[in-house]
Amino acid sequence: MGRTALVLVLAVAVVLGTALALFVGNRGEALSAMRGRYAAERIATLVNLLEDTNPEGRRHVVRRLDTPGLRAGWGVMPLVPEPEPAPGLPSVIARKLAKELDGREVRVILAPLPPPPPLPGGPMPGGPGPMGERRGHGFGSGGFGLGPFVGGPALQVSVRLADDSWLNVYAPIEHGDSLWQPRFVFPLVGALVVIIVAALWAVRRATRPLAALAAAAERLGMDVNAPPLAERGPNEVRAAAQAFNVMQGRIRRFVDDRTQMLAAISHDLRTPITRMKLRAEFVDDDEQRAKMLSDLDEMEHMIAATLAFARDDAAREDRRPVDVAKLVQDMAEDLGGSYDGPDSLVAGVRPLALKRAVANVIENALKYGAAARVGLRRTDGHIHVVVDDDGPGIAEADHEKVFAPFVRLETSRNRDTGGTGLGLAVARAAIRAHGGDITLANRPEGGLRVTLAFPVG
Repeated sequence: MGRTALVLVLAVAVVLGTALALFVGNRGEALSAMRGRYAAERIATLVNLLEDTNPEGRRHVVRRLDTPGLRAGWGVMPLVPEPEPAPGLPSVIARKLAKELDGREVRVILAPLPPPPPLPGGPMPGGPGPMGERRGHGFGSGGFGLGPFVGGPALQVSVRLADDSWLNVYAPIEHGDSLWQPRFVFPLVGALVVIIVAALWAVRRATRPLAALAAAAERLGMDVNAPPLAERGPNEVRAAAQAFNVMQGRIRRFVDDRTQMLAAISHDLRTPITRMKLRAEFVDDDEQRAKMLSDLDEMEHMIAATLAFARDDAAREDRRPVDVAKLVQDMAEDLGGSYDGPDSLVAGVRPLALKRAVANVIENALKYGAAARVGLRRTDGHIHVVVDDDGPGIAEADHEKVFAPFVRLETSRNRDTGGTGLGLAVARAAIRAHGGDITLANRPEGGLRVTLAFPVG
């Protein structure tokens, strides 16, 4: 769920950021164009005023019209040296000015602030005496129109007047606001917080049926008779729940059919075995009669064990709180092993199934390993029952093989005590019904270690 929500939030954040960047960029371009047109209109008005004013009065006109948004200077040198305007906004301004000023020479560029130092100039054509501060492009130390600068690029405009003097203008152009201003950042952060909360809620709601399906699959793995999955929610979820319940029903019917078949076979086999026992009693040879009866008893025992394994009644019992420590300790002491663990450890288990699993492992340790040291501990929400013996161990290649029904290792374990080969198979089935598993490991000092691990119910 967390990964899905993160992907959703990141996608929405990228969309919001892109939309905001486009909005600010387009807004900046529109503002720049508007300010450029406004500056062009003011420059055209200023040119017309200067043309109608004598040279001595021009400095006063320029000074009065100077503002922070439009800095003006009047001199004999153009501020813009290149006669061709740069592309983009300067070109638009140059064409607009040339149109409004009847084709006068207009030079426009976009350059950073502040302006360069004053350029040297000569006497103003038609002007009385030397220029003084009216030298160069008109931005001398005394200054024509020394309004305060603002940061950012500016339009630099030079317009040739009728007397070959130049009107030089700085018009600061702002290209829009920064994305990191509080008026942009705070709404964006607020929107992201709302989106994150909404995304988490939506993802949790959307994935809740998947979590229920996963839990139902986990229950089915431990108990084929687990309650069916609720068939509610959107159409797709209901269809998945229905398919899951149908699958669970088929598995349950398969298991029941197998159990009934084995029960019928065992029942049918008991009758001929009983007849064979009766006939064996009429055998005159005592030794042969004893062997025949022993074989028949073994067959009957195997049939009973097979039926018990197939039915697995212990897996059908309900979980209930049980003192696992007392259960394991009693089993170890009753069968002749030793116990090392806590005096009490209560957990929700199936006691009959757990007893069968622990008893089978302890009996195997005593039969084939001469000792059974049973330990119990709880770690990370799991209960671990560890049984160590002093036997020869089991080859690692056979660790999985021994859990198959009716498998008995002839080379690695002693067969003198007999057995049907169902002990570990029954134990694994019982522990897996608890949601756990059994693992085998050969101890470095010799012997086999069997670990039964299952979650605390």
